[in-house]
Amino acid sequence: MLRSNGEEPPNPPEQGVRWTPDQVLALAPDDASRRAGNKLGTAGPWSGAGSSGSGAVWGQCKGSGSKPYQTVVDTTGPAYKCSCPSRKFPCKHALGLLLLWAADEGTAPVSTTPDWAEEWLEARRKRATDKEQSDAGAGQPAKATDPEAARRRAERRAGRITTGATELEQRLTDLLRGGLAAAEQRGYELWEETAARMVDAQAPGLAGRVRELGAIPGSGPGWPVRLLEECALIHLLDEAWLGLEKLPDPLAATVRTRVGLTSPAEGPPVRDDWLILAQYDSSDGKITTRRIWLYGHGSGRTALLLSFGAAGRSPQQALPVGLMIDAELTAYTGAGQLRADLGEQFGAPVPIGSPPPGGPAAAALDAYGKALRDDPWLDSWPFTLSGVIPTQVGEGWQLADADGESALPIAPGALSRPGLWKLVALSGGGPVTVFGECGHQGFTPLAAWAARPEDATGPAETIPLI
Repeated sequence: MLRSNGEEPPNPPEQGVRWTPDQVLALAPDDASRRAGNKLGTAGPWSGAGSSGSGAVWGQCKGSGSKPYQTVVDTTGPAYKCSCPSRKFPCKHALGLLLLWAADEGTAPVSTTPDWAEEWLEARRKRATDKEQSDAGAGQPAKATDPEAARRRAERRAGRITTGATELEQRLTDLLRGGLAAAEQRGYELWEETAARMVDAQAPGLAGRVRELGAIPGSGPGWPVRLLEECALIHLLDEAWLGLEKLPDPLAATVRTRVGLTSPAEGPPVRDDWLILAQYDSSDGKITTRRIWLYGHGSGRTALLLSFGAAGRSPQQALPVGLMIDAELTAYTGAGQLRADLGEQFGAPVPIGSPPPGGPAAAALDAYGKALRDDPWLDSWPFTLSGVIPTQVGEGWQLADADGESALPIAPGALSRPGLWKLVALSGGGPVTVFGECGHQGFTPLAAWAARPEDATGPAETIPLI
């Protein structure tokens, strides 16, 4: 199979490079796991630690019980297995083992894989082989489904969503007719009730946007303006759904996604060397959403991997920030959509040679503006800024072009994060390259790279900022 740039892919290396501690800690599902993993990143609690030439790392960690926890990691995934009862992925033992492996080659030397680790690794290899055989036989006739029954189910759900969107329009009209002060007086109760009605209508996307309205009246000065803006966006989404048949196909697909109808990842997979730029989690109290940003070295495409965790579980998908994977991605449908599914990976992650190409602050705004044309409900758009300097302005910060032509304010939500000070320290008053999300609230930095001489060789170190 050819890569996206038409070249034959090289044979994957037999063994991936050892990661840096920052790349290991970027996999942590939360701060508590990061701190606990750090404590286990020394040789003291570990016995029988070792690694293979194909990307596996294993060891036994002393815990509170009589038997040590058996931990094994396949760095080509990465994937994790631990005998501890933790529901987090990776658990603190997997993080500690990877930190041990990353710190010193002698602490996890290449050796024979123990039976308990080999059993799990062999099961992974078997699943991969079975999937390849299944994919190879995908052209065979599948079990027949009833298209008429599927059509009726889709029509019933569309009818419920239409009923919900019509009801939501009436509630927005009542709110504006009575004045925005009613939203402050009734508090969150008004929006929670409305959101519940949207859930009943099988429109979780509308429900999520309605719930966000409940927090705006208590968000500080200027809240009426922000509430009106969000109400306008919901009204636009309602009207788009009610007039769906009049929209171009790509925009109609985006509207379906925004109201909560899932669309499959389809089309031919794109194989490329994907730079892992950033990974971070967000939570609404019920579901944790993990976002992983990738950049295709050959295709020049930016892609977003989404995974979810519920009921106290962190999302299982995790990739080491700052490395590059040779893999296939399949995109989702919809105007302006960047989401993709990660398919087969070929070999272990390797260091990136350089950050993705970037542009000035004005180009980031231009890219976000064009993306809004395809998806008016976008909160932000990924972009790499090159040659920018973090500068303090009053109580806020901005990323200014080194030539002084333009600047972007750093989003308020990013000002309290430790990543801002890492960025300032990395810059030292000089230009840096920064990847992040450009939105209506400003720019959120997610990763950065120091300036490099033109004749520099070797990998470029990625500094995670979140």
